Amino acid sequence: MLSYRRAAILKLAANAVEIDLPVMQGRIQRTADGWQIGHHDLLAWLAAHEGEEIVTVLGSLEDDRPIKPQTCRKCGRDYVDAECPHCRSNRERFRGRGR
Repeated sequence: MLSYRRAAILKLAANAVEIDLPVMQGRIQRTADGWQIGHHDLLAWLAAHEGEEIVTVLGSLEDDRPIKPQTCRKCGRDYVDAECPHCRSNRERFRGRGR
């Protein structure tokens, strides 16, 4: 069973893919030419974006620390996720994409 933290990291990556951002997943390893994440050449990616302002999020899928529950500022429910699932489902429903 996936831990909440692992699931949250994978959901964050899925959200990045939805807005057409590059996502690299795999084991990080040093090679003769530099660093790779899975089959992605990290140094080549960094060189391609040299001079740009970027945000880098690194999440280890082996990190099993518990996530602290948060309280939603809108509905007051506790949740363990990037956003309140109750409010998210309501937003989707109001936009015609929900159940």
